[in-house]
Amino acid sequence: MNKVLYIILISLFSLTIISCKSSDDSKTTHTTSSGLFVAVGDNGTILTSSDGTTWTSRTSGTTYLLDGITYANSTFVVMGYNGTILTSSDGTTWTSRTSGTTNNLHRGTYENSTFVVVGDNATGSGTILTSPDGTTWTSRTSGTSLRLWDVTYANSTFVVVGMTGTLLTSSDGTSWTSRTSGSTEHLWGITYGNSTFVVVGDNKTGGAGTLLTSSDGTTWTSRTSGASTELWGVTYGGSTFVVVGPSGSIYTSSDGTSLTSRTSGITNDLWGITYGNSIFVTVSANWNKYIGGSGGGDILTSSDGISWTSRTSGTTERLHAVTYKE
Repeated sequence: MNKVLYIILISLFSLTIISCKSSDDSKTTHTTSSGLFVAVGDNGTILTSSDGTTWTSRTSGTTYLLDGITYANSTFVVMGYNGTILTSSDGTTWTSRTSGTTNNLHRGTYENSTFVVVGDNATGSGTILTSPDGTTWTSRTSGTSLRLWDVTYANSTFVVVGMTGTLLTSSDGTSWTSRTSGSTEHLWGITYGNSTFVVVGDNKTGGAGTLLTSSDGTTWTSRTSGASTELWGVTYGGSTFVVVGPSGSIYTSSDGTSLTSRTSGITNDLWGITYGNSIFVTVSANWNKYIGGSGGGDILTSSDGISWTSRTSGTTERLHAVTYKE
């Protein structure tokens, strides 16, 4: 079953379960051991770890689904459903902020002295919020009526991806331009590495999961991913792109143009992924939770993206995203 069918099934029970699985930006390679991983998920779940191996549950102060997290400017920023924004300086103590929207918020990034967060379109257009500090937020005009799932920054450009092939770019996070992706698939994740933007997405129209690349964020090339599944999250580190998806699927690539399948050792759906402290960390959020399956809560680590080790998270809540701060 693909993600759209799950959303339809879930909506019959008057639930709102629309989530992206992608990924934290992880634009830089981290090599120190003094940093902190933070993972977020259902029912306000927040977990922290100094090494990716041992995890501690933290009190978020909310029961809303937390769908994304980024770190910059000495601040963690978490975004989630019903317009939830939380901030923290240390990953332990969290403060709720006023986002100005009740739309579900999915992913965020920081660059050019600006946090940018993207989300749903319940009020008629794809949500984009900006903030200089993570505390005060301003709504921006996205120019699209479609949901927006992920955002990254590189080459002096913010790039946003979303439903039915949506791609937007901006130099400042305020004014946005629609770009032609060449795809009608839902685009779930984006990252930048090796002088290349890489976007991943669905395979509803048949064939392999969607894989797009660009050197500038403006002109995009469709690649043959060779993946038999949808692709939901992507990151870059250690000279390697790592892509994750349903049923424990993991793929690697040196250049972002083709993927090699790897064995994760689990069957839960993998959503968020990041790179830091010389390791990859990915987390699971299983859609089957809502039709009688297990929830998720898996955390896997790898030094190379090829061999993966399962870690004890201490939760069975679905985990949607993970990030790292040095």
